[in-house]
Amino acid sequence: MAMGYAQTRCGLPSAVTSFVGRSVELGHVRRLLNDARLVTLTGPGGVGKSRIALRVASDLAAEYPEGVCLAELSGLHQGDLLPQSLADLLGIRDLGTGDPLDAVVAHLRGRRMLLVLDTCEHLVDSCALFADLVLRETPDVRLLATSRQPLDVPGEHTVAVPPLNVESGDAAELFAQRAAAVVPGFQVTDDNRDDVRALCRRLDGIPLAIELATVRLRAIPLEQLAARLEDRFRVLTGGRRTALPRHQTLRTTIGWSHELCSPEERLVWSRLSVFAGTFDLTAAERVTAGGDIYEEEVVEHLISLVDKSIVLRVDDPSGSGTRYRLLDTMREYGAEWLERVDEEDTTRDRHLAHYTDLAAHFHRAAYTDRQVGLVHALARDWANVRTALERSHDRGHAAPVDALRLTLCLVPYWLCTSRFSEARLWLERGLELVTDPVPERAEALAHYAHFSFVQGDRTVGEEANRQSLDLANGLGDDRLRGYALQIVGLGHMLAGQDVTADAHYAEARELLLPSGYELGIGFVHMHDAMIAGFTGDSRRALAAERAYQEAFGSTGESFYRSFIQEFIGLALWVEGRHAECGPVIRRAVRLKAGQDEADGIATCLEILAWEAAVANRPVRAAWLLGAADAYFRAGDVVLMWSRPSLAQTHEQIMGQVSGQLGQARFSELFRQGAELDEDLAVALAAEDAEEPTPEQPAGPGAATGVDTLTKREREVAELITKGMSNREIAEQLVISKRTADSHVEHILDKLAVSRRGQIAAVLHAAPAGSPGRPAPADDSPSAALSSNNL
Repeated sequence: MAMGYAQTRCGLPSAVTSFVGRSVELGHVRRLLNDARLVTLTGPGGVGKSRIALRVASDLAAEYPEGVCLAELSGLHQGDLLPQSLADLLGIRDLGTGDPLDAVVAHLRGRRMLLVLDTCEHLVDSCALFADLVLRETPDVRLLATSRQPLDVPGEHTVAVPPLNVESGDAAELFAQRAAAVVPGFQVTDDNRDDVRALCRRLDGIPLAIELATVRLRAIPLEQLAARLEDRFRVLTGGRRTALPRHQTLRTTIGWSHELCSPEERLVWSRLSVFAGTFDLTAAERVTAGGDIYEEEVVEHLISLVDKSIVLRVDDPSGSGTRYRLLDTMREYGAEWLERVDEEDTTRDRHLAHYTDLAAHFHRAAYTDRQVGLVHALARDWANVRTALERSHDRGHAAPVDALRLTLCLVPYWLCTSRFSEARLWLERGLELVTDPVPERAEALAHYAHFSFVQGDRTVGEEANRQSLDLANGLGDDRLRGYALQIVGLGHMLAGQDVTADAHYAEARELLLPSGYELGIGFVHMHDAMIAGFTGDSRRALAAERAYQEAFGSTGESFYRSFIQEFIGLALWVEGRHAECGPVIRRAVRLKAGQDEADGIATCLEILAWEAAVANRPVRAAWLLGAADAYFRAGDVVLMWSRPSLAQTHEQIMGQVSGQLGQARFSELFRQGAELDEDLAVALAAEDAEEPTPEQPAGPGAATGVDTLTKREREVAELITKGMSNREIAEQLVISKRTADSHVEHILDKLAVSRRGQIAAVLHAAPAGSPGRPAPADDSPSAALSSNNL
């Protein structure tokens, strides 16, 4: 059962600075991608590989119907986690039981899309293996990679990215634009043009080196800046202007920035190098404070490093606050300095301690009303959590049980995000470290069995479950024994052995309910509802809901609650109470909408299709079947189709609807449903929409302009007028960026304008008409299905 908050991260980030020059390189890469399927941009750090790749990808996005995806790999340190990271990016909830790399390639097969692999050099072998498989097995997928070295796979075309051309003026233009951001009003004039060109020439036209140099204009006039930089290079080269290699030019420029920092800033910089990906202020304070640097001083040093363009500020579009990151070249330099001052171990230990505390806090509050927010927060820090996991296992010989405890804290996260394969990987590593008969090992074995069962790996699951149960019995631990028995029951239920499953569930229930073990207690009620749903026992399903409410009360927990609602609806369907199941399933899918929980949403869409079919609504049924199929394929779900009767119902409904509509019309609607953006599919299903498109506003005559906007489009338009980017709008409305992009395109078309800046004038020039059909009133909760109605 894929239990997820996993989100598709396909798309490209908005550019925060203007793009300068590179017309030759851009044209060359575009032409290559027309014929070649793998193009790798190579060159030293800071030369602009990533900027060129992103610009090309943005320019070509319209040519790829299934999107452009950016995989930023700088924060990933283990090659064996590359498939899981790409699965997260592509929205694959579960990788199945086979090779994760094969699962990702299978997902890409038949799709026309562009995948950008940014910063491959530290994972070159893993990236090369992935690229080779993609080239051989997915003919419609193209890869654009950036790396300091080629991937060296057959079919690869490499483009060496040169520095900016100084003579053409591109380098000077970049300097002028970045300098104007530092010194308002700065311009290149006849008086300073020679100094600008001399400085850019001395920096070899390397964009990052130029940007670093412009920061010094805050304190040093241009003519002095050029002279001081020339003096610095003359010392390093003995006066021979061509003796300094280009990679040393950048390194020397970074070194110059380093020397201009205070000793405390240098130390903070070096300590920040242990972070992977982005980090927040709290993490920076806890990890970099120590010795002569007090925690309350860190923010001032961080601000200074941001001012010097050493640390980049990243405004989180989710509204959760500001985050920061180091460019790879800055991180590498800082890491070397950290090793030189002999602080690497102590800093990495502080990093591990911080993210261990974060994981423990998440674990304590994972079943409260903070559940969804905490899962998303942990997702933002996942690169750092992985780094902490690596550190804990590297030092596992000293305290192996601590590594396993950290892994156990993250089990609810893996459950909620459907990262079953990654969960099994870390559990395997932890179990290899902890071989003593301790409670942590018993619990880890039970979780490993759970993840194996839901991935269809029954044999492995049964063996892990047996070991877990034996160990729990030996320890005399009723909590662990109860959970192991609960997972034994799950294995039998997924095999269709309901009577045997029930016997184990009954024994587990007696042990778990008084235990206070929230994860296990939640599964008691959820699995009870599951069996009720599969067997068509709505009384039992409602009893499971009441028991759940007694256990969790007003905690605001939504993970188990959404599953229980789903199976109450299924129970009503199996009982033949089709009209009653619809409102409950729509309620369930609303609960799941914020979770993006793949198999639960898939099941809800499927049942809603069945309901529409028996209500003689074949159009709605057809596109819902397509939308459900897309979710099932993305999640590699086994739960729904483990029951032969449900699989038979699916085939029966498919035949009925295609017979009513005709095969051509049915296939078209099915395709439309399968291609719907996930957020839109769920919204339309919950709103009981007839067609697979947002309903247009009704009214006499042909409406135009603002009157043609749907309620959601008007909401998006208002956010555009506030200056929000598509990505920020997506985060604000909890929709995917692809959906936001689509809404913006529709708004521009309907308002007959070509630029976002024109929307405000049109939007506020006249009162809006009907925004479309209002959302239906909230359906009756399942609790309204009283025993008198059963």
